[in-house]
Amino acid sequence: MKVYIKFISSVYFKSLFFVFFVITSLVFILNLLTEIEFFKDENINVSFTLFLSLLNSPALVFEIFPFIILLTVQLFFIKFFENKELDIFRYSGLKNSNILIILGVLTLITGIFLISVFYNVSSTLKSVYLELKSNYTSDGKYLAVVTKNGLWIKDKVDNKIIITNSSSIENKYLINNFITEFDENFNVIRNIQSDKIDITEKKWIIFNARVYQQNDYRNISNLEINTNFNSERIQTLYSNLSALTFIELYELRKNYKKLNYSITDLDLHMLKLISNPVYLLLITIFASLIMFRIKQIKSSTFKISIGLFFSVIIYYFNNFSYVLGSTERISLLISIFFPLIILTCVNGFLLNKVNDK
Repeated sequence: MKVYIKFISSVYFKSLFFVFFVITSLVFILNLLTEIEFFKDENINVSFTLFLSLLNSPALVFEIFPFIILLTVQLFFIKFFENKELDIFRYSGLKNSNILIILGVLTLITGIFLISVFYNVSSTLKSVYLELKSNYTSDGKYLAVVTKNGLWIKDKVDNKIIITNSSSIENKYLINNFITEFDENFNVIRNIQSDKIDITEKKWIIFNARVYQQNDYRNISNLEINTNFNSERIQTLYSNLSALTFIELYELRKNYKKLNYSITDLDLHMLKLISNPVYLLLITIFASLIMFRIKQIKSSTFKISIGLFFSVIIYYFNNFSYVLGSTERISLLISIFFPLIILTCVNGFLLNKVNDK
């Protein structure tokens, strides 16, 4: 490996580790304050809130990693400008475009590591975090999951525990259902079997219900039961997909399809993850080109402010496109790749005469 590549790589990763440490520390502190506020009325040890903050911080850091990359690139060039190392490279015959290529490769490597290792670790920690914290939320007694055996719902209402298993969902109806009602000591009260349940409201309407109770059964054409779930709430079972690893996302997708459940949010989340290294690469190129064009400005704070201003615009533009994709206003592929194409075009415009900067 050439000496200048080693040097650029060293400065890049030192900058990355520094920014990562600072941002992670800030995220941890803010998360800790949030947890303290959440548990202010609970008799909870401080060490538990610290532990929860540690578990949740990696997932939050992953979400803002484009900002970390942008700040890393800016810090990288600020060091180069201050030490006149960019001029030394130019006199040695190394063009700005060569530096861009090296930084791009380093970012791609970082991005691949991010989604293949860091994301899976952070999602596992996030899952543990949610499981621990659910014991202290009002919804902790409710549970709805999708498995290869269909949809399972655990509910608690009117001093009864209700467990429902359904094979599929069609619009606002549960299909092929078996419901078991327990008392608070988990003694079986009754079992209900039905081919179709209307879940439009939290008061379910069970059609042609066969009710098994005390070694006997009876048929009821329209049976109503109170629950804490309706179709809207069930549609947001996994609103926090960041708590699932790649393998878990893939398995969940298969189960969703088997259940006839919408996979739009899942596909959007997975496409975002897969395209993440490309997004980070484009952010790196964009930040580098901005720094080349404003290198005459001496204020480092002003340089970083300019980069952050544009990154916020990119962030909200991306989110707007993702919302359009999740609501199916536009296709998922367009919602993911249109912002990347726009950023690529902007970078292409800024690349003009980059070696003259």
